[in-house]
Amino acid sequence: MTRVVLDQQSLARYARQISLPELGVAGQERLARARVLVVGAGGLGSPAALYLVAAGVGTVGLVDYDAVDATNLHRQILYGDADVGRAKIEAAVERLSGLNPAVEVVGHEIRLDSTNALDVIDGYDFVVDGSDNFPTRYLVNDACVLLRKPYAYGAILRFEGQASLFGAPGGPCYRCLFREPPPPGLVPSCAEAGVIGVLPGVVGSLQALEAIKWVTGAGTPLTGRLLIFDALELRWRELRLKRDPECPACGDSPTLDRLIDYEEFCGLKPMTAGSERVEVSPAELKQALDRNDDVVVIDVREPYELNIARFRSVPVLHIPLADLPARVGELSRDADIVVACRSGSRSAHAARYLRDHGFTRARNLAGGINAWSDEVDPTIQKY
Repeated sequence: MTRVVLDQQSLARYARQISLPELGVAGQERLARARVLVVGAGGLGSPAALYLVAAGVGTVGLVDYDAVDATNLHRQILYGDADVGRAKIEAAVERLSGLNPAVEVVGHEIRLDSTNALDVIDGYDFVVDGSDNFPTRYLVNDACVLLRKPYAYGAILRFEGQASLFGAPGGPCYRCLFREPPPPGLVPSCAEAGVIGVLPGVVGSLQALEAIKWVTGAGTPLTGRLLIFDALELRWRELRLKRDPECPACGDSPTLDRLIDYEEFCGLKPMTAGSERVEVSPAELKQALDRNDDVVVIDVREPYELNIARFRSVPVLHIPLADLPARVGELSRDADIVVACRSGSRSAHAARYLRDHGFTRARNLAGGINAWSDEVDPTIQKY
């Protein structure tokens, strides 16, 4: 690898890091040669990218395909009010390039999937996984294991955060910890369950720290350890992890030799029962309601969500997902039921539950109330 020689301006800029005996000039030069990819420019990716660029990592890549929304701003500190509606990659590259012009910031405005993940990740030395969904987490893990790239894992929900380092030689991977994804809808997203705004700052900073330590060789990495942070109690716990010899990705006889369809793996493909499609689009539901079909719409969101966005001119029965088992007696098994939530994840879980309990005409509203806002009633606030 070509040596990077720091000029006088760089020596001054990074003086507080260079003065650390664990880093020194040699460590700062390693950072300047390094290429680190941040997957997701959201809550975790924002602080991670900011600190990696500030630290002088030579090339920082960002992967995201989303636009900035007002609901992002309490935790995604890369953005401000003026960025709402802009592509996250565009706004993030602009902000990061202004923070440290000596760092090359590369934007990948794509949805990372099985067709492109290996090509994108292969161009980097280390990956920070700032994703917020299970398909992408398994995708990043499998791609990094196949390419022998270490990556910093992070996850946040409500007041709890997790961090670890996966994919290191001899160490465990994400599948050693979670062999299979949870059933769809069982684990809520941050959009559904909420997250305190400073929490991704804590976890994302830890991920950036792991990247810096790995590149420079300083300290002890989080390989084989899972940190769990309770923000309410301000307590840390550490769980020891071992590589699973039976792991399909990194075990002694791995069976995973290629990337797969992670939406299907995580049960997020459109719902079907045999050859029957058990999802309904917002447009199809609107047509049924306009025809005065006898459709029962059940909203399984939490009460606070109703204050943000409600279906308008649609008769809705509100049953929070957690209350559904206790309230199925209120429903007729012969009814044509459409279940809705914010994005279609929790309602898919509810529709499956109802069909498993004899409600054979229960269907899921694909995309939830956010899709209803996109396709039917744009006056409804998306969140």
